[in-house]
Amino acid sequence: MARHLPLNALRAFEASARHASFTRAARELSVTQAAVSQQVRALEERLGVALFKRLPRGLGLTDEGLALLPVLTDAFDRIDAVLRRFEGGHFHEVLTVGVVGTFAVGWLMPRLQRFRVAHPFIELRLLTHNNLVDVAAEGFDFAIRFGDGNWPGTQATPLLNAPLGAMCTPELARRLKHPRELANETLLRSYRADEWALWFEAAGVVPPAIRGPVFDSSQLMVEAAVQGAGVALAPVRMFERELRSGRLVRAFDVEVDTGSYWLTWLKSKHVTPAMQSFMNWIGAETAGV
Repeated sequence: MARHLPLNALRAFEASARHASFTRAARELSVTQAAVSQQVRALEERLGVALFKRLPRGLGLTDEGLALLPVLTDAFDRIDAVLRRFEGGHFHEVLTVGVVGTFAVGWLMPRLQRFRVAHPFIELRLLTHNNLVDVAAEGFDFAIRFGDGNWPGTQATPLLNAPLGAMCTPELARRLKHPRELANETLLRSYRADEWALWFEAAGVVPPAIRGPVFDSSQLMVEAAVQGAGVALAPVRMFERELRSGRLVRAFDVEVDTGSYWLTWLKSKHVTPAMQSFMNWIGAETAGV
């Protein structure tokens, strides 16, 4: 039945129900009040039910009208959202990317303008996460995360290596002469508990007992280091601005490789043109780093 109902009549009902007024609906639809009333009456006759209670002041919905209104409002909103994507004679695609916060701020944000210029008809939606992400449940086209590339049910392509280095304020660094002296400092940690132990081993030092605050974000951890709270162990290339500004320095040149940044997506996901464009763009950008 639905495909045979006149669209104008459905529009007239939906607008009248939202405004509780034929007059205000007519103003929105740029037609006369009589035309709206006639359309609604024709729809009621077609359905064989009353949709409105005609009240002394305004309109009230019947139970049937209350059932129909949210369905139509949702449908018209969705149609409008799709039609807006055709503005300017081009189809505007939406691409939703979940990004681990450290990569978003340290690498992606400074390059977003280049993507926008290269792909003006892709509406990019970025949502940050702390590396613990469910791509399917959160509706991401892509998720950029840190690790070894092995996430069940996903395709993964490497973006950047990101070795970890010890960083702190210049004042703190001046009192450090050897990596073993870090045992006397507050060591800021991520939720991956083995990172400091691996770093000490790479420095040729027996790992001490690691005590210090734990962060679920390298961004927060490094900000704590900037404020003098201790020594952060984080991917150095994501914090080049802090190092260039002198707010942070490398405590020592030792680095340890515990993972990389990866572009991931569901194996079951159909790769859209927008996804392919983003994949090509970020692949070219990271290849030049």
